[in-house]
Amino acid sequence: MQDSAEENQPAVRRLIGMVRSPRATLAAAIRRPRSFDLAVLILAVSTFCSVIFLVTPFGRLAALDQQVRQLESMGLVVTDQLYAQLRSWQRYRPLVTAIAILAGWPVLCACAAATIRAIGSRQPVQPTFAQVFSVIVHASSILALRSLVALPINFARESLGGATSLATLLPGLGDATFAARLLGAVDVFVVWWVLLLALGLGMLYHIRAIAVARWLFGAYATGAAALALTQALRGGV
Repeated sequence: MQDSAEENQPAVRRLIGMVRSPRATLAAAIRRPRSFDLAVLILAVSTFCSVIFLVTPFGRLAALDQQVRQLESMGLVVTDQLYAQLRSWQRYRPLVTAIAILAGWPVLCACAAATIRAIGSRQPVQPTFAQVFSVIVHASSILALRSLVALPINFARESLGGATSLATLLPGLGDATFAARLLGAVDVFVVWWVLLLALGLGMLYHIRAIAVARWLFGAYATGAAALALTQALRGGV
């Protein structure tokens, strides 16, 4: 009866469960793959937190500044004409962001589930696509929490991006240093998400979670180091 109660919990309770008791929540999600309502909740929270900041004047200015920095980090020169064009597009940024989240996130989750099943095709245990997808969605509950935490930080800093990165938690290294760029590429909540995903996949395939975590963290660390190195070589911030 207790297992049945856990499996029938509403989306909000399961989202909270991923913070308080992730193993039990993931076990219920594997026994009864159920992810649509939780996915809708995650999308709603993430979209709201992103759009509500971008519709404000300093949110649009922060988005513009972020675009300029990204272009400069790729070695491009932002002329007055290009800056004016970028600024004129900021009115559409909330809509574009909302569409990207609502359309892109489900596709990414589905692709990730298909990729994981393909990689694990030689394992003795072969979970269904619905089970893998459910684990990914439940682990992504932490990304909704990340949006809630980042929103007030963005408002306080009047800046976009990096609100929950290690660089924000460990300031004072200098924006132009490689260490600062590397820490800026590592997000605390993404690390948490990787840990939960490794836990869920370990339970799903009946293997040690630490083995999955090593592979996932290796891929994440490689990407973060490559991003920081690219910015350092190009002189971006």
